[in-house]
Amino acid sequence: MATLWWLKALGNTVFLVVFFQLYLWLQKNPLFAVTQIPATALDDWIGFQPWTITLYLSLWVYTALPVALQPDKPRLLRYTGAISVLCLIALLVFLVWPTSVSDAVGVRPASNGLFAMLYAVDSTGNACPSLHVAASVMSCMWLQAILTQVRAPAWLNAVNVAWCLGIVFSTLATKQHLLLDVLAGVALGIGIGWASLRRAKPV
Repeated sequence: MATLWWLKALGNTVFLVVFFQLYLWLQKNPLFAVTQIPATALDDWIGFQPWTITLYLSLWVYTALPVALQPDKPRLLRYTGAISVLCLIALLVFLVWPTSVSDAVGVRPASNGLFAMLYAVDSTGNACPSLHVAASVMSCMWLQAILTQVRAPAWLNAVNVAWCLGIVFSTLATKQHLLLDVLAGVALGIGIGWASLRRAKPV
């Protein structure tokens, strides 16, 4: 983790600042008519579960781990390239096909301060694919590769997968996303994760 810590910290900060500028601009300034994503029976069954907001927000810790744990510059650059491609693909989709879950979800109660903070920044736009899901799935794949290569105990692998699944579930339970967004996010995350790990240099 101490390897290239300054580059990881600076790079992650700059990346997030640039990404959020683009993400929020697209969310607030759709260039085309916004498509409403329909709810499914599973979305209705899950309902709104406020306790999952902590899991939802934990994405920012979770996705920082693959950056922090990269052992050398080549792998750090490969991961940075992969997450950049993932985000650019999603942003391009948001540009040409704006989507929202506002009609299906309706008014979401700000049941605590964390929700109020989230709603102040993020709306129900940029819905499909879910970048929350795509980033967590790709992070899970990279973390799994790192844990396997350093022969980490099985419980750490289980925690990694459980954390990823918790974040994915939270996108549905907080009503930030619907099932169709999640499925698209899973596909994007697996696709970029698999492609980027195929030729990744072993630890």
